[in-house]
Amino acid sequence: MKINRFLAWVGIMTATILTTQTDRVQDAFRAAIAVRNVTPDPLLPVSGGIGPSKPTNRKHGELTVRALVLERDAVRVAICSIDFLGFPGVLCDRVRRQVSDFPAENIIIGATHNHSGPDCYGFADAAGKTGADLKYLDFVCSQLVEAIREASASLEPVSVKIATGQARGKIAYNYYAPDLYDRRCNVIQFIRQDRKPLATLINYACHPEVIGPDQGILSPDFVGPLYDRIVKAGGGMGIFMNGALGGMVTADCRGSNGEDIQTWNECIRIGHTLADEAIRIVSDAPIQTDPILYCTARTVEFPIDSPMMIAILKSSPLKMELNEHGKIATQVNLVNVGDAQMLTIPGEALPNIGFYLKRKMHGKHNLLFGITNDGFGYFLTKVDWDSFDRYNYITRTSLGEMTGEIFIEEALKLVNASPRPQ
Repeated sequence: MKINRFLAWVGIMTATILTTQTDRVQDAFRAAIAVRNVTPDPLLPVSGGIGPSKPTNRKHGELTVRALVLERDAVRVAICSIDFLGFPGVLCDRVRRQVSDFPAENIIIGATHNHSGPDCYGFADAAGKTGADLKYLDFVCSQLVEAIREASASLEPVSVKIATGQARGKIAYNYYAPDLYDRRCNVIQFIRQDRKPLATLINYACHPEVIGPDQGILSPDFVGPLYDRIVKAGGGMGIFMNGALGGMVTADCRGSNGEDIQTWNECIRIGHTLADEAIRIVSDAPIQTDPILYCTARTVEFPIDSPMMIAILKSSPLKMELNEHGKIATQVNLVNVGDAQMLTIPGEALPNIGFYLKRKMHGKHNLLFGITNDGFGYFLTKVDWDSFDRYNYITRTSLGEMTGEIFIEEALKLVNASPRPQ
């Protein structure tokens, strides 16, 4: 009897230890990433902005959707990146409704702002017809759902390395004012227990428009070669989140004669340069074990003053409707990972807005995810809106004079009401 009681006690203690160890694994910071190829077959027309899509006859690279899922304690977050010009909130919500294992508002979906991918807005031509393929958009949503689910089922304990530094080399410039752009590249690398990188997140402001929509080419632009180089360099899977790229921070593909070099080789050069810089910047960063994870969201409403933007909403087959207040509503997220803080922007904020927000945020490393959870054109401050001839286009394609002011105010409320990164 005593032996049986002893064996029973040993069994209980073993089970308790195993349960405790399992609980510790569940409570630890975990991550996983999953990728899906969404290159249309046959090829579809591509969109570089407002107006009709352009036909294609060939491709360079593959379009992908990527889901990086993070978890610690009871908090789970999905940071997603897709190779399109933008991804309206109605499509983001379509994805969120199909994922049931964590809060919908914790699914963050950013577009790389690629100018040589299919239209996700439903921009109309002069006859009111759109080049958007609704079945294809359903397919993209379903593939992103699959990627989120796969990553959620594959979570493993990781630590992180986080760094910020100036990306050197000929990567970006501001087309309107060459030196007015943010050269800082933010990098978060997720490290497995065997010390090998699982994934590398790159946050940098730059239009992927080397190829553009007018060459008959479907492509992820420089983001595709960026991902290839990250893998080859041992950085795991790459995930690119654009930044405050408005007005007009673009890829520096200028040749010696002043003409743009719009080739796939130039995409490779820029993508590889940015990847190499990201790996260099993060290489000596200290490892943060079991970092804190925090995520919150709020709904922000914007009035629409622009006739062009109103026409886009009304003509889109995606049924992007105004709310009961006659405004457009969207989701803004704030995420803390370790000593980094991330804020989403549902459009193309001009660099001055980006610099200001980063200065007011509370992380040691402050990341801005542009074109994320929505894509409502350009975000200007009221003093810039319709103030210069150079800003005529970005003024027309902004929701209105107060868009930037409203966003800054609401974003800083979110920042100041949240815990500080650790």
